[in-house]
Amino acid sequence: MLTKPNPRHYTSDHEAFRATVRRFVEREIIPNAAEWDEASGFPRALYAKAAAAGLLGVGFPEEYGGTPADHFYRLILAEEMGRSGSGGIGASLMSHTIGLPPVVAGGSPELKARILPGVLAGEKISALAVTEPGAGSDVAQLATTAKRDGDHYVVNGAKMFITSGMRADWTTVAVRTGGPGASGVSLLMVERDTPGFIRTELKKMGWWASDTAELHFDDCCVPANNLIGAEGQAFPLIMRNFNGERLTLAASACGAAIACLEDAVAWARERNTFGQPLIGHQVIRHKLVDMVERIEATRALLDDLAARLDSFPSPAGGRGAGGEGGSLIAQTAMAKNYAARTMQFCADAAVQILGGSGYMRGVRVERIYREVKVMMIGGGAEEVLKDLAARQLGF
Repeated sequence: MLTKPNPRHYTSDHEAFRATVRRFVEREIIPNAAEWDEASGFPRALYAKAAAAGLLGVGFPEEYGGTPADHFYRLILAEEMGRSGSGGIGASLMSHTIGLPPVVAGGSPELKARILPGVLAGEKISALAVTEPGAGSDVAQLATTAKRDGDHYVVNGAKMFITSGMRADWTTVAVRTGGPGASGVSLLMVERDTPGFIRTELKKMGWWASDTAELHFDDCCVPANNLIGAEGQAFPLIMRNFNGERLTLAASACGAAIACLEDAVAWARERNTFGQPLIGHQVIRHKLVDMVERIEATRALLDDLAARLDSFPSPAGGRGAGGEGGSLIAQTAMAKNYAARTMQFCADAAVQILGGSGYMRGVRVERIYREVKVMMIGGGAEEVLKDLAARQLGF
């Protein structure tokens, strides 16, 4: 239905990895997705299975159990997870991809050695806590405080909408150690059993299988050596982390859109209406072409972005978002928005084509339809990302 991945970008190794991820998704996730959605969670054993399949370590340092990878491996992983039709499972299973990068980028060798191996082996779970009840995308205004007291920080405040917040063993928490604004923001690693650390489960419109929590910190004493980098230096780490998260969300949205196309085509070929298969009606074929058109454009946009991310140095050195004078920040924001709209269009079209069956619980396209909005809000709301892109482009 779709053109094959561009051989200029995707090597045989990439495609072998895609086959591995697809087998994992089709064996471990798709058969259980509806049941786990209704149960509002999935077995913790899935983390170890994903680690054994080589999925958790993608893009992380080898010395801690990871596998070095370019951005195309990350696109493949996120897209194939998106095809499962359960963004909630993918979000929690892969929450370490937003929880750990600040540790890799700014953590001490001791902190990395203490945290990374267990998470990448699927033995521990990692989460990221930045968003607050009164500060979402405006990270510079966060209010959770961390006051130094000897060899500890005393943390007070709250975080909201935290993926894997209920079961995470390690939570990367954005705190205010200094004055107002971005220069006062730091990052601390908080262990799950820290006294005064309270987690409250949140119920959502979509992503039912992902545990999402509100976190409260009531005089939590966190060891000072759990600080990531230096005080007041976390804001750039958080912003760079957001760029990686947005790329992953975009690829996952594209994968969900592909799942909608697959199910819509299968239904249209099997369902007979007015004496012929549903796909025999021009209006249905045009809907399917519209879906393919948007998916192909989204894939092309993401492939171009991945190639540029792998080709241009970041301001901090190495390869990554932020090169080309910052234009990749704008392109990442726009790609995330575009992919979310593609998912929205394809989910709507698929449910319409399936008709009443598409409205039934347990059907993949119904679940994807419910999950569209979180993709348009999480990782930076559409409106916030448009404004970010405008500033980066000099408008």
